[in-house]
Amino acid sequence: MEVTGKIKLINETQTFGASGFRKRELVITTNEQYPQMLMIEFVQDKCDMLNSYAVGQDVKVAINLRGREWINPEGVAKYFNSIQGWRIENLQAAAPQGADVPPMEEIQAADLSSNEPDDLPF
Repeated sequence: MEVTGKIKLINETQTFGASGFRKRELVITTNEQYPQMLMIEFVQDKCDMLNSYAVGQDVKVAINLRGREWINPEGVAKYFNSIQGWRIENLQAAAPQGADVPPMEEIQAADLSSNEPDDLPF
């Protein structure tokens, strides 16, 4: 799955336990009619992927949905979901920068040098 949006927040990397488990959280705001703020976790070696990103950038994130069960001390099952990122891509770098569009002066000069009659009613 993939989700696109604008980076709202990038937290610092957190380390847990003796095993050194690492987690870093990213929050993006989706580009939809009703924007959603989604918290996406990057774990272990994936944490470092966020180093070259900043708040405000438009990104596409490849995600996996994760779910787990926990039995509380009273014996009742509780369920938790998380969104885990495994790839991130900057959308602004992929967008065309207008290299194929001629400068405005060239467009205006071409319009003025046209020998066709102006037959528009306005």
